[in-house]
Amino acid sequence: MELAGFGAITSVLVERRGEIVLEQYETGAAETLRNTRSCTKTVLSLLVGIANLPLETEVAPGIAAGDLLTMSSALDCDDWDDASPGNEELMYPTADWAGFALALPRREERTFSYCTAGVVLLGVELERRLGEPLTEFARRELFAPLGIERFDWPRTPHGETSCAGGLALRSRDLLALGRLVLPRTDGPVPRAWLDESTSPRVRIDERLEYGYLWWIGEFAGHRSVFMSGAGGSRVHVFPELDTVVVITSENFGRRDAHDLSSALVTRILSKDARPTLRRALPDR
Repeated sequence: MELAGFGAITSVLVERRGEIVLEQYETGAAETLRNTRSCTKTVLSLLVGIANLPLETEVAPGIAAGDLLTMSSALDCDDWDDASPGNEELMYPTADWAGFALALPRREERTFSYCTAGVVLLGVELERRLGEPLTEFARRELFAPLGIERFDWPRTPHGETSCAGGLALRSRDLLALGRLVLPRTDGPVPRAWLDESTSPRVRIDERLEYGYLWWIGEFAGHRSVFMSGAGGSRVHVFPELDTVVVITSENFGRRDAHDLSSALVTRILSKDARPTLRRALPDR
């Protein structure tokens, strides 16, 4: 598939009705681990479901797990606002990321604001309740059942598993994670949780809604739930099309990174792209 004009796209995979119809690597190869950035946050949502952590679990006074899953807690934290006291760039230089989140001012308004510190706090709390590193829980309960053998997951300065971002997986492993959402798929994540977590919980703007660390939007007229990471990496699931689209991208520092990935997803789904996909089938 021709990717000129989409910047530093590193891989594109498309699976339709259980068959990979496009697998294209622009850099690296099939075995290359890709830094998914904030797609990691959605993996935390999957682990919360497997662990059956109640939404009402108090992570901090006045803040429940469900608040952090929907990015609508009382924490005064907004990564999209450089002036926010909870902006993630203020967290990273500190020695205790969960402590940073706990020390943030509180706000009365409980509307959506993108808050990495809150997700870090949720991941640390889940790890504490499990009584083992989140990486080991994920390896045993999520990755191994899906055949995912290799991954690299960074830690916080305190040594906790970091759910801020940075989990590195193969592109095919991202495909396996996205496939879990499809109704036909049986896997390690309870179906009831997948249905609940991918349902709209808060509205972001006229185009986007948010579930439990899942984005929800429409592309080429089709509803998608998706993971999204800085630089434009995406894992899109289109349940009505029985289709999963994986894009890994290194469009870091580009303001249009997500626009480029959205445009690429739309091209993949468009009727005009289908002959291109057939020509791009890898040798079997």
